[in-house]
Amino acid sequence: MSARTVEPLAPEDAGLLRAFLTRDATHNMYALGILEEFGIAPQAGRSFWGRFWGRDLSAALFVGGEGGLLIPSASDPQEISAIAEEASGHGTLKLRAALGEKGAVDGLMRHFCPDRPRVSRTYRLYSVTADDLGPFTNPLLRPAREGDLPQLVEMAASAVREQVDRDPLREDPEGFRARVSQRVRGKRTYVLADERKKLVFKVDVGSRSQYGAELEGMYLVPEERGDDQASLCLGQISRFLLSSLPRLTLRVDDRDTWLAGVARKVGYAPGKTCRLVVRE
Repeated sequence: MSARTVEPLAPEDAGLLRAFLTRDATHNMYALGILEEFGIAPQAGRSFWGRFWGRDLSAALFVGGEGGLLIPSASDPQEISAIAEEASGHGTLKLRAALGEKGAVDGLMRHFCPDRPRVSRTYRLYSVTADDLGPFTNPLLRPAREGDLPQLVEMAASAVREQVDRDPLREDPEGFRARVSQRVRGKRTYVLADERKKLVFKVDVGSRSQYGAELEGMYLVPEERGDDQASLCLGQISRFLLSSLPRLTLRVDDRDTWLAGVARKVGYAPGKTCRLVVRE
């Protein structure tokens, strides 16, 4: 019988990890984006760990944020738990937040956080391909610019308050503004302004690789939600990104019937349940 081991992944394991994650690219979108953007070589506060059967990879876990952010692969929760147990023994993990398939995150929480986390949300992961898209477009949607930042920071904070009941402008105002600004500089935020140049819609490209991208932080000001504005904008960014990518994903809170309706209308189909937890 092949030996079962847990090991930190090295640069020579990059091809093995990529092949494993692409078996379910839709549900490994975030890990694939991290792999493509930062590579696999361990760096300060960032690494990949793998669960092996012989030399076959059966699960992977990304560790970021100085060991506080955990993103498990779409894998058997017991395999993820085995990685967590081994890695924590090396003093590598100090879970502050985790995002991934619900079963895998549940296993991580049992191991690291038996008490109630500060934030816990379940989501349905929706996905779409170019063939699935409905006829929704809005050519006025554009990349955000530096001049949008005063409005955009407030809008992004409103999105966080609505989605996870936290106020980032109270908890970490400078850090939050810096993250919003970084996404604007990276051309990862798209916005729509009305005729008075007031921003009414935003969406971020949270993770991107050659295998697809995940949209996040989608927000339409409440007074505009009675029409098709969100459907038109989501359709526009989806059509634009799918001109060069094979698929997109979007996490929708189980309680957010408005966003679920918008996603389905544009052509997104629901998939597996995932979970976000924030411990601190």
